Amino acid sequence: MKKSLLLIIISFLFCCNIHPVHAEDETMEARVSWIVEAKEIVVLDKPQTYQKLKLDILTGTQKGQTIEYENGALPQAQSITYHLGDRVILGASISPDQPEPYYYIVDRVRRPALLTLVILFVVVVFLVARKRALGALLGLVVSFGVIFKIVLPALLNGSNPVVVSLFAAIIMIPLTFYISHGLSKKTHIAVVSTFITLVVTSLLAGYFSGYAQLTGYVSEEAAFLQNMGSSTFNIYGLLIAGMILGVLGVLDDVTVSQAALVQELHSANPNLSKRQLFKKAMNVGTDHIASMVNTLVLVYVGAAMPLLMLFVNSSKPFSELINYEMIGEEIVRSLVGSIGLVLAVPITTFLAITWLPKTKTKN
Repeated sequence: MKKSLLLIIISFLFCCNIHPVHAEDETMEARVSWIVEAKEIVVLDKPQTYQKLKLDILTGTQKGQTIEYENGALPQAQSITYHLGDRVILGASISPDQPEPYYYIVDRVRRPALLTLVILFVVVVFLVARKRALGALLGLVVSFGVIFKIVLPALLNGSNPVVVSLFAAIIMIPLTFYISHGLSKKTHIAVVSTFITLVVTSLLAGYFSGYAQLTGYVSEEAAFLQNMGSSTFNIYGLLIAGMILGVLGVLDDVTVSQAALVQELHSANPNLSKRQLFKKAMNVGTDHIASMVNTLVLVYVGAAMPLLMLFVNSSKPFSELINYEMIGEEIVRSLVGSIGLVLAVPITTFLAITWLPKTKTKN
């Protein structure tokens, strides 16, 4: 099934207007300046939109030129319609066999929408978080910096993905926590408990991925990556690394909140015994666990929604469907992450109670 899907995707890449970009090709931006013709045609018994467009080239070596482009003349995986003023990324392939460049639309230009969303996100964060907003955004910048400057280059160089992800966590956890939440006992506790939980989660991810005999080749991206260039990537290691980094961001919320909760309970009633304090903190922590586990599972389900719909529509029994690697990988990913979140609450609570001033708490 996966091989068939892969062959279909490759076929569409070459027969429609979505082409892979080669190193010798030039990409540029263009704007739809005129829709010369628009109609519906039937290609391979499937109706799709056909358009003859005038495109003004805005960037690159051919800036200022206007070309005519046919959209939808060949079979397409998805019928795409362009409107006047739409901006697109245009590819130009030059071959010795053809005197003129072969143009093809790679994708739409989405920067304006993305930039607007980023600005909206920053404004909302500052309006709600106020004095904590700057620290939160700086922590986000640090996380992206570590991923794009350390993790991804190291992986491209063939380093062990699990080692790289754990090394990145060692850098990101203290930096992002202290930048976002400041230097305090609460943050110290959150950092230590996050490290402990992450180690447990890593062990679980490695063990159950091996136990379930996952390979990491469930996605087409993994297959393309393996065949990219002369490097050989550890796809199985990338699977484990993805699970580790995926749960890291959620642990921040759980550990910091639980450490702060213990401190607030202790400050409100210093006479509580450690057993009483642990019980009260866990009563609140279990509610947090329920909401966070549900959130994490729904995030994974949302990302795999098209895949799940294919399997629900299948006539095969459920017991057979869950054995497919594409489903098993999501189950392992979501449950390992959920176990890590659940364990983070008692670990953080125990550490917070242990580090409280002994003179103020009865044993």
